[in-house]
Amino acid sequence: MTGTDYKDLSIREFTKAAAVYETDRAGVYKMCKKDYPDVLAELEKEPFQDLLDCGCGTAPMLTLLHEKYPDKHYTGIDLTPKMIEAARAKHMEGVELVVGDCERLPFADESFDVVICCQSFHHYPNVQDFFDSVSRVLRPGGRLILRDMTMRSAAVRWLCNHIEMPLINLTGHGDVRVYGREDVRALCEKAGLHMESFEKRGFCRLHSVARKPVK
Repeated sequence: MTGTDYKDLSIREFTKAAAVYETDRAGVYKMCKKDYPDVLAELEKEPFQDLLDCGCGTAPMLTLLHEKYPDKHYTGIDLTPKMIEAARAKHMEGVELVVGDCERLPFADESFDVVICCQSFHHYPNVQDFFDSVSRVLRPGGRLILRDMTMRSAAVRWLCNHIEMPLINLTGHGDVRVYGREDVRALCEKAGLHMESFEKRGFCRLHSVARKPVK
């Protein structure tokens, strides 16, 4: 499939999911809630003012942050218009919500202290473009906090990427690939980011922090 094919699948998938994404009928998407405490704990290690949530969906993470730290400035971006429509319906002051492509972030250079991306970048067909774009919009010293699926074994990741993912695509999901430690390290290095940590937490979850060096 082409990059456009994957993105079209994701838009169709999450257009259907938008109405139930934060309800008890969210199905598999309920698992995303397990990421929020770890992301919040990571964020609270350092001060920040401007935060970007890539693949923000209906903005559940931004809702949590806005309630706890209303003085910060938050931006969310998602490829699916229906997701952003649902997020905007919350009318959160100081939160900017944008329909856009995370592989080509439509923001000025060095706009954010921190970028978060939860359960989203496995949908990106041109994933290096995402890391390059994040590096561009981060301020020097800024952080990228990633949460996504992973498997510790390279063999299991291969089976997932070459057998399971194509089957998932046939059912209407726009999943592209899951990544391991060295994959993320290489993506970061090519984008000019330093991967500070990579952990497998819980069931098939990666938690990684990368930083843009200070000039």
